[in-house]
Amino acid sequence: MSNIDSKIPEGPISEKWTNYKAHQKLVNPANKRKLDIIVVGTGLAGASAAASLGEMGFKVLNFCIQDSPRRAHSIAAQGGINAAKNYQNDGDSIYRLFYDTVKGGDYRAREANVYRLAEVSANIIDQCVAQGVPFAREYGGTLANRSFGGVQVSRTFYAKGQTGQQLLLGAYSALMCQVNAGTVKLYCRYEMQDVVIVDGRARGIVARNLVNGQLERFSAHAVVLATGGYGNTYFLSTNAMGCNCSAAIAAYRKGAYFANPAYVQIHPTCIPVHGDKQSKLTLMSESLRNDGRIWVPKNIEDAKKLQKGEIKPTDIPEEERDYYLERRYPAFGNLVPRDVASRAAKERCDHGFGVNNTGLAVYLDFSEAISRLGLDVVLQRYGNLFDMYEEITDVNPGEFVKEINGVKYYNPMMIYPAIHYTMGGLWVDYELSTNIPGLFAIGECNFSDHGANRLGASALMQGLADGYFVLPYTIQNYLSDQITVPRFSIDLPEFKETEAAVKARIDHLLNIKGKRSVDSIHKELGHIMWEYVGMARDKEGLKTALAKIKEIRKEFETNLFIPQLEGVNVELDKALRLNDFITMGQLIAIDALNREESCGGHFRVEHQTEEGEAKRDDQNCFYVSCWEYKGEDNDPVKYQEPLKYEAIEVKTRNYKN
Repeated sequence: MSNIDSKIPEGPISEKWTNYKAHQKLVNPANKRKLDIIVVGTGLAGASAAASLGEMGFKVLNFCIQDSPRRAHSIAAQGGINAAKNYQNDGDSIYRLFYDTVKGGDYRAREANVYRLAEVSANIIDQCVAQGVPFAREYGGTLANRSFGGVQVSRTFYAKGQTGQQLLLGAYSALMCQVNAGTVKLYCRYEMQDVVIVDGRARGIVARNLVNGQLERFSAHAVVLATGGYGNTYFLSTNAMGCNCSAAIAAYRKGAYFANPAYVQIHPTCIPVHGDKQSKLTLMSESLRNDGRIWVPKNIEDAKKLQKGEIKPTDIPEEERDYYLERRYPAFGNLVPRDVASRAAKERCDHGFGVNNTGLAVYLDFSEAISRLGLDVVLQRYGNLFDMYEEITDVNPGEFVKEINGVKYYNPMMIYPAIHYTMGGLWVDYELSTNIPGLFAIGECNFSDHGANRLGASALMQGLADGYFVLPYTIQNYLSDQITVPRFSIDLPEFKETEAAVKARIDHLLNIKGKRSVDSIHKELGHIMWEYVGMARDKEGLKTALAKIKEIRKEFETNLFIPQLEGVNVELDKALRLNDFITMGQLIAIDALNREESCGGHFRVEHQTEEGEAKRDDQNCFYVSCWEYKGEDNDPVKYQEPLKYEAIEVKTRNYKN
């Protein structure tokens, strides 16, 4: 299908979603009970979708890789969730949220999907308040807001630094209500291994019971993937260690297009790497940039002394500090988008101004905010984040150290960019359907809403929007002509063949009996990805990465060691995922090599302005890249979905004025 149909409704952008809902096909309540839907994933997108579909009357099978949906990685989100409610009366609107999202994504998102996201955002807050989510409130009782990167309004609702956890508990309560009602059946400690295609439609999955190791088959009229992103391809990332891309890659291998894989987000406020024994990195919320100021020394000599441990940051007075984001981007200051802030930190460190022993860190300082607001107010906003930082680094960022010329100085945090969110994902149309009929993708595992760079606090917004307010409409449009289709037997040949193929792959990995652990190979892959396909990319580096990834694939296939264990076998779990990470890494590099421009999180050093900013090529690259799998030994085939903007003028991003 080289002619890609995104199914965007006709009409003005502000009326598309209303018109779609007015004319979509429906399934009546009695018929909903005849239809089964598999939802893979129990994060914000998966839990909200399963709960909504169950409450509507569908029979839902919900799969959770963890021992409880409460442990889904959505719980790790800290800073907040966006919604265009304009509670601050500071000029926000649906259109402004839409515009900020498209601009923040460097004009590489699908316009109609983003407007719908902004349109339904306000409903999310009402839904979550009704569930009892304890959003922060102002003294008078109204919900509080703060700002995030890439915007000039306060539209981010938050629950201290635990927003993801509180939202997930709300979605979890809705999900468990439907589990108790019998409309949702929950399968914990199950991991999807492959999707089953019957007569060209997704009709089920093969999943592995992670406790006893057995493969099981499950059938349904439609399959929904809500399995997150592929950041752990890089090994070190802010994602939980169990996060993986296996479900999405399984769909990709079965013919689903993978869109914009090169768009990987580097988050600017991560605790820096401190050694080669780390298994993951820890994020400090972007919300800290509301009151924290980012700086490095103005003098290279001071930076060298900091790197050697000869002086402390509080020894450097205010006039000797370079608040480089405020200097370079005065209109947005420390709240520029993540890709801009990350590249700016890298630029300072590359020039020798990094401040820890590796030279790969900058300071995030709260001295001015504490002096202005008082320590109690700052701790009310960020106290648990300060505690988290101290637990990891043994430095208390709110501790008073000294006073110089009447200015009080407190311990700053040290931060550096790290792999975080992935904007690429399975290609979906306006209905959140992949190009395989009956296979839907929601949340981070699809590509549709964030362009080349996701604005902070928009991941939670997209996950809940897809699950609560979009998929429940669009999936009915697909299922309306499926009500006469009887439930599927898991003994169909397609189910048996899919299970046999998965079992053969597992047996192959177990019988390699090499000498290298899964983690050692994954670390090597991660190093290649960060070095050549990370914050800065160039043609020769990407070609080198592809050659090295082929070597990694060979090493994985010939020298992997997995212990022979019955039942729980964590090394086998990791090996199956690493097999998919290798495929994913190759796909990221191919897309990055193919896209001859810089935009958002994809920065090609050959394509930059004189000031070092990303330089897009709207003439030749104004499209979504869609990749079709052609086997591990062959390059994928690229199709293009042209982007069409009706409501926004495409222009160079400007965060300076």
